[in-house]
Amino acid sequence: MTQSPTTEAAPVQTGFDSFVTSRGGRLWRAAWYLTGDRHKAEDLVQTALTKAYGRYEALGDDEQFEAYVRTTMYRTYVKWWRRRWNGELPSHDVPEVAVDPTLTPARIDLARALSELPKMQRAVLVLRFYEDRAVAEVAGLLGISEGSVKTHSSRGCANLRRSTHLTEEAS
Repeated sequence: MTQSPTTEAAPVQTGFDSFVTSRGGRLWRAAWYLTGDRHKAEDLVQTALTKAYGRYEALGDDEQFEAYVRTTMYRTYVKWWRRRWNGELPSHDVPEVAVDPTLTPARIDLARALSELPKMQRAVLVLRFYEDRAVAEVAGLLGISEGSVKTHSSRGCANLRRSTHLTEEAS
């Protein structure tokens, strides 16, 4: 009698691993718009997930946990730029960069335009328009007044309108 080879099914991801698999891309894109750099975005998401990991079970569902991670991510970003964090030391060796199919030319142009903005304007615009958050919520996340959020939003939009990276497409 011959035995058929056993096949092991892929393990079913649950909990935190499933969360990271399903929502990691969206978190990374938000971090990429903030930092303008692939590697800093990865560092930012990883740092936020590490800080938030202990709260996963307590929060109970992925929606609440994602909101918690995003809050952690934005606060970490603000803390980094307030400390003038710039990541790794410069190097003459250029690392290989994998092609990400979600990075369309329009997204790349937007990231370039955002990278030219002052960091607070960039953070406000990403939170307000990419994350679709209310003025009061943005103010709370960044630790600034609602009036400052409106000012940074207005100035940031005006700067984006003047950006050479963003052009209106002919209809």
